[in-house]
Amino acid sequence: MNIRQAIKTDLNAVKNITCETIQTIYPHYYPEGAVDFFIRHHSDENIDADIEAGKVFIMEIDKAIIGTVTIKDNEICRLFVLPQYQKNGYGRALLDFSEKQVSKSSKRIRLDASLPAKEIYIKRGYKEIEFHSILTPNGHYLCYDIMEKNSI
Repeated sequence: MNIRQAIKTDLNAVKNITCETIQTIYPHYYPEGAVDFFIRHHSDENIDADIEAGKVFIMEIDKAIIGTVTIKDNEICRLFVLPQYQKNGYGRALLDFSEKQVSKSSKRIRLDASLPAKEIYIKRGYKEIEFHSILTPNGHYLCYDIMEKNSI
């Protein structure tokens, strides 16, 4: 297992991991409009800008890219592991890596918790500090929590 900073040529892999995870997992928790909103939010332009800024990291297993995370200041974003690799500790390893990176420069770690990930973050010591609900273009709602914990 290797975690490294993403480069421009990793854009398609990061986009694939993000979209495949959202399309596979999120329909069990959110209506169609919210799932579509998530996919549009993680556009090529947004991912590319984050890669260009040096904020995106990828996880490789035997040279296959299977996970990604974006770190913006004290915030952990876009943490996804391909569905077929989930439940093997890879998400935990990405979160451990991200928390260590944030801890180098901040006393607080922040993230947006989607419904599928919220329980995982609670078990890791994160506390809800805000609740958000976004009305999507087709009338569905996307609900999520902003969560925080002290740096490690």
